[in-house]
Amino acid sequence: MKDIHEVLRRKQAQYAQLGKQIEMLQQAAEKLREVAPLLAEVEAEDDAVVLSEVEEENSNAMAAKASAQPSAAAPKPARTTPRWP
Repeated sequence: MKDIHEVLRRKQAQYAQLGKQIEMLQQAAEKLREVAPLLAEVEAEDDAVVLSEVEEENSNAMAAKASAQPSAAAPKPARTTPRWP
């Protein structure tokens, strides 16, 4: 059988530890609220740069693909299915 006083001491220690963790999380949340708008501004600028790079790559790829295909390509023969006797 467990000693009730020992169980109570452990539970109180756990409660105190949880209280400290909650306080630390609240402080971290407050700091994040302060920093979040700044990060959003930087992220928006980065997104604009990335989008322009992607659009440029896509236009270059399309141009390369268009130049690689002959303009007067011969039509492909129709595909026929084999007939069995």
